Amino acid sequence: MDATPAHQEHPVSHPAIRPDTRTLATVAHTAFFLLLGASVARFLLRHPGEPRTPWVLALSITLALLYVLGPALGAAPTRRRLLWLGLVVTTWVVLVVLAPSFAWCAVPLFFTALRTLPPRAAIVLVALLTAFVVTAQLQLSKSFDPNLLLAPPAVAALATAVFVHMERQAQAQRALIDDLIRTRRELAATERREGTLAERQRLSMEIHDTLAQNLSSQQMLLQAADRTWDTDPATARAHVRTATGIAANGLAEARRLVHDLAPSELADGAGLADALRALDAGPDIEVRFHLEGAEAPLPDRVQSALLRIAQGALANVREHSGARTAALTLSFLGDQVVLDIADDGHGFSEPRTDADGRGHGLPAMRARVRQLGGTLTIESTPGEGTVLSAAIPLEPAP
Repeated sequence: MDATPAHQEHPVSHPAIRPDTRTLATVAHTAFFLLLGASVARFLLRHPGEPRTPWVLALSITLALLYVLGPALGAAPTRRRLLWLGLVVTTWVVLVVLAPSFAWCAVPLFFTALRTLPPRAAIVLVALLTAFVVTAQLQLSKSFDPNLLLAPPAVAALATAVFVHMERQAQAQRALIDDLIRTRRELAATERREGTLAERQRLSMEIHDTLAQNLSSQQMLLQAADRTWDTDPATARAHVRTATGIAANGLAEARRLVHDLAPSELADGAGLADALRALDAGPDIEVRFHLEGAEAPLPDRVQSALLRIAQGALANVREHSGARTAALTLSFLGDQVVLDIADDGHGFSEPRTDADGRGHGLPAMRARVRQLGGTLTIESTPGEGTVLSAAIPLEPAP
């Protein structure tokens, strides 16, 4: 990204990175040496044995050597590059004064000036070179020829327009590429942030539906054991044993979260029906399970989501409903799977929220179902219990 401003300030400072510019440079160099050689041959044929011949040959060789040194100096308008360009132009001017036929070597020099100088300075130099070419051609002509007056400016204007157009296209292309790269990086960063937030939400819901609920159950059981320890030791010990079992499940869940595996209840190939059948809501609530329809294989994400919804719903039943029984019904309906959790508690007129900040509850369940394209409905009437239903669509079997 730091190189972009430099490209914008000196759009022709890095021609080596563009194949089209390399091709144009090769053509210009070849044309220069062809024109220089043709001019030398023409001078020797037209003016054999003249006193100025050694000077013309010496200047031609000097101009060729200077031109060869140009690519080694790079295209950036450094001091050495500007000095080199000045020497090339000066040598060419002296050569044209001695032999006007060398004037057409200016055409490749147009390209060199446009690559080396800023646009305005390059256009001024091209105009001066063109005027010098017109003057030299008129000196060679025995009579006035309009072509000699108009052709060099036309060639110079065409060459300059083509070069400037190519450079503007190159600048636009580089700007577009920079924008695409920047947009791609921003999109990747956005996706990483969204992925991080989604993963945080997923882990938060996992912890709420497993570890937090297990710890809440252990707390309730241990408090109940503490209250009955002196009056009913057997019941107290039963509560402690139940809390111990829940702690073991919580430990398994913690290890599963660390390794980011499937829920421990679904490990070792256990199905969703078996995992739901093994759930409980504490010693004071009877949990019944019903399976309707032919059980079909479910994606791991669907099984995990439904299991977590069932665990969260039973935790709400235990903590809030005052129910004595809860029924889990898993229904396979072909194009969707539906999990119903019903209890005979006191119900409510408004859904409970996690105002105490202890977890996610119903919002977590809705988020899980929504991620799978399903729906979550809750029906409750005060004094008549609550029914929570999670329906998740399934892809048709091939």
